[in-house]
Amino acid sequence: MNITDRVIAIIAEQAVLEPSDVTLDSTLKDLGIDSLGLVESIFAIEEEFDISVPFNANEPQEGDFDISSVRSIVSGIEKLVKEQS
Repeated sequence: MNITDRVIAIIAEQAVLEPSDVTLDSTLKDLGIDSLGLVESIFAIEEEFDISVPFNANEPQEGDFDISSVRSIVSGIEKLVKEQS
């Protein structure tokens, strides 16, 4: 399973959806994921990939980690995995 599939699986689980219901163009809002769900998704992603995501739950729009869509989250995770390997 590649990074994209793993991230989609984590996000789908948080949204209580099937992975097939989550597209790269989906936003967290589209999927019904609130700020708590976002934080739980980030924690799950950090555990899954053994990385640290530069994300501030108090200011989710700040910082370098783009959470605007599933695609941007996957892209950010790919970059972090590459940097930390």
